[in-house]
Amino acid sequence: MGWFFVFFFISGFCSILYEIIWLRLAMAQFGVTSALVSIVLSMFMAGLGLGSWGSGRLVHRYGDRLSIPALRFYALIELLIGFSALLVPHELQWGRSLLERTGLASSLAYYLVSGIWVALTLVPWCALMGATIPVAMLAIRNDFSHESPRSFSFLYLSNVLGAVAGATLPLLLIELVGFHGTLKIGALCNVFIALSAMALTLRPPATEASVRFAQESSVTRSPRWLLRSKKPLLLLFATGFTSMGMEMVWIRQFTPYVGTLVYSFASILGLYLAATFLGSTVYRLWGRRHQNEAMLVWALLGLGALLPLLVTNPELDLVGLLRLAIGIMPFSGILGFVTPMLVDRWSEGDPDRAGRAYAINIIGCILGPLLSGFVLLPLMSERWALFLLALPWLVIGMYPQWSSTSELVNAAPMWQRISNYAIVLLAMTLVFTGKSFEDQFVRREVLRDNTATIVATGEGEDRLLLVNGVGITNLTPITKMMAHLPLAFLDHPPQNALVVCFGMGTTYRSLLSWEIPSTAVELVPNVPRLFGYYHADGPALLRSSLSHVVIDDGRRYLERTPRQYDVITIDPPPPVEAAGSSLLYSEEFYAIVRQRLRTGGIFQQWLPRADAFVRASVARALKESFPYVRVFPSVEGEGGFHFLACTHPISDRTAEQLVGRMPTSALTDMMEWGPEQSPERQLALVLNREVSLDQIIAQAPDAPALKDDRPVNEYFLLRTRW
Repeated sequence: MGWFFVFFFISGFCSILYEIIWLRLAMAQFGVTSALVSIVLSMFMAGLGLGSWGSGRLVHRYGDRLSIPALRFYALIELLIGFSALLVPHELQWGRSLLERTGLASSLAYYLVSGIWVALTLVPWCALMGATIPVAMLAIRNDFSHESPRSFSFLYLSNVLGAVAGATLPLLLIELVGFHGTLKIGALCNVFIALSAMALTLRPPATEASVRFAQESSVTRSPRWLLRSKKPLLLLFATGFTSMGMEMVWIRQFTPYVGTLVYSFASILGLYLAATFLGSTVYRLWGRRHQNEAMLVWALLGLGALLPLLVTNPELDLVGLLRLAIGIMPFSGILGFVTPMLVDRWSEGDPDRAGRAYAINIIGCILGPLLSGFVLLPLMSERWALFLLALPWLVIGMYPQWSSTSELVNAAPMWQRISNYAIVLLAMTLVFTGKSFEDQFVRREVLRDNTATIVATGEGEDRLLLVNGVGITNLTPITKMMAHLPLAFLDHPPQNALVVCFGMGTTYRSLLSWEIPSTAVELVPNVPRLFGYYHADGPALLRSSLSHVVIDDGRRYLERTPRQYDVITIDPPPPVEAAGSSLLYSEEFYAIVRQRLRTGGIFQQWLPRADAFVRASVARALKESFPYVRVFPSVEGEGGFHFLACTHPISDRTAEQLVGRMPTSALTDMMEWGPEQSPERQLALVLNREVSLDQIIAQAPDAPALKDDRPVNEYFLLRTRW
């Protein structure tokens, strides 16, 4: 049994490792959009559910006829899973090539085709992952029958513990060896499991003494009503539905306090899994001696689901990690208790019943995020979304017969019923007294969609834009210079321009001041709707015949559009370490940009304040992508840089010459917020501080060119801490 624990610890580690990296590789191939993320995660979970259900059925039909050890089949499955680590990246690349040939421009058609390809890629491999538990349960039933009735919870416990490691350790591996190198390590782990399991099948059969011990061991049986009832299956569906739906809400609730780094999201996942492991451990200990129903657990689950309302109150002075721990660990721990309890008691070690039960739980895991992300969060605040997700458990707390039988409920002590009512009352108090992040802003406009919660706040020059609580930008002449600088340096009159990342719309407004057709690509649908909050002429500019706003991932748009532009300017959302931001700084992205620049066109890449290693990495990627690059510090001296890149030499013009090439409307726009008194002096403030690309690279000569596989700006913990 110890070997089974080791196997499922490692497989749990590998499954989370694959989920994290496959999602990121899919984003690089198909776009960083909420729809794409939902597709990938849904297909991952669908594969797990299909494999769990299908293997359980096969074990039920053919398990008793096997002439070879079941553990040998398990070894083969793990070996095939190891192959998936190497094949899935190539399959995703093939899918991208296929989509490029189709020339699809419609978002609906694009998502349909990409979703089909993602399903064909992931579902078969994930089905193998889902098949491991029923097959291993068959092996345990054959070799350790006394452990069989609770074998699911045993495997679940070790699998979740491995998943905790999988949520953290891969972040360090990615920093050291990149995404593909980390996948190879995962593949080696699966091969180790396969070889070890195969070796165990070569052992001599169990001795008569051990068989007699297995036969004589007392086995605790579930009540007959539980085996006949469908209530455990409904509860399993609801726990999966609620837990994954909650995760969508947690990301929005806690991002203002923990940030957008990959380590922040790993903290949420790691704490969730760690608490699940602790809850499963408590169940394993509790279940050895108790057969009575844990009636308080359902009301406590509802209360735990609402604890984030308490700790995300902006008036509460807590560090981000402590907010996370208090907010999500109680709910996750109770979830870790009830999930294996329900499966154990309904299956009693039967791989078929366990496979069906776990598959139903996974169906809930698929549907929960879809409802939460595409219905609840766009329509209501996080408070009411949490309340609706917690409501079933609060109702069961009030009416426990919905999860058990009337006989067991009536036999329960009175103090349990009173405690249930008290817990539900406390939960309702949290709903109506909690304060959300945006409540701290007196003047605000709040918009919600399936991607993010957007808050516009402040007055005058102090207006701010926050996406999921993170400050994106403010009113600054730097964003104006992102448009005027590359346009003024062009050797020919500009015909059009493109800005990726709309933000407050300042750069887009500056492009339009040149009176040329301008396109803005923005990932968050509601951000352009706030254009008028920051600029009084914003709504009129959006109605202009020169204006074209596209809601899409900027990289994906550039990949599939046939258009070419004189200027492409990009200002990725801060901070530079934000998760996914490297996809707009990498060599692969610059290769796409180069294809969309008209001959003599200029690409402007804004890099905010970053450490020397990241600056050198971005600079090296630009140097290897464009033959001509010039670098100018920001007009306000805040530590950021404008990189101007071109396939042709960029003329060395003075401030006066650049001013002479600008239309009057563009000069007026550039000088709107200063800081200098004349256009010549303002441009000179930037030009006179030019630095060379080699100077930036020399500050960290060992920094590699930033690539999709090695996003050094996002994964930096080892480099900066040790």
